[in-house]
Amino acid sequence: MTLEARWQRLWTELGLPAPAGLLPALLQAYSEPQRHYHTLQHLDECFAHFDAVKQLAEHPLEVELALWFHDSVYDVHARDNEVQSAAWADRALLDAGLPNDACARIHVLIMATCHDALPASNDARLLTDIDLAILGAAPARFAEYEVQIRREYAHVPPALFTARRSEILQAFLERTPLFQAPACRDRFEAAARRNLAGAIAAR
Repeated sequence: MTLEARWQRLWTELGLPAPAGLLPALLQAYSEPQRHYHTLQHLDECFAHFDAVKQLAEHPLEVELALWFHDSVYDVHARDNEVQSAAWADRALLDAGLPNDACARIHVLIMATCHDALPASNDARLLTDIDLAILGAAPARFAEYEVQIRREYAHVPPALFTARRSEILQAFLERTPLFQAPACRDRFEAAARRNLAGAIAAR
């Protein structure tokens, strides 16, 4: 399914008209030149993983909307990308007619992709696991991901990047478990640990 078709289906299922201009704005955002991993490829991969577990979500349409917006703002020099992404979702979805409580839940879901705390709800567990599924990708895709992340941070000196990236990967490796939803843990945990250990050892 194309992203355009997915977007139209989502708004049909929400029972609301698709907001004029919002899809082109999101597609343009994910196509910005500073992006190499946080792109339409990442969005496509997230939706593929979501489709495999969407039946487990309490509010699947809200999880899908959160996926659309979770990296909608991505400035490699900023520390508040999730905050800004959630703010864009708040404005756009309220304007589109979503109820306040749904918008509030979507805001929380997007903020969960900071990955700085254990997700508090079933839907947040699914969303954060989907966002981290790249860690459990096939070795070739994981290697490509590592190259893409380095390209996004090409402005960071090599020694500093290596040290900081090793810290990030080690922090993920030390999480027990790494994936919070059982279905995602079964699918990604073992491969992610192999990928992470190999990437750390190679530095």
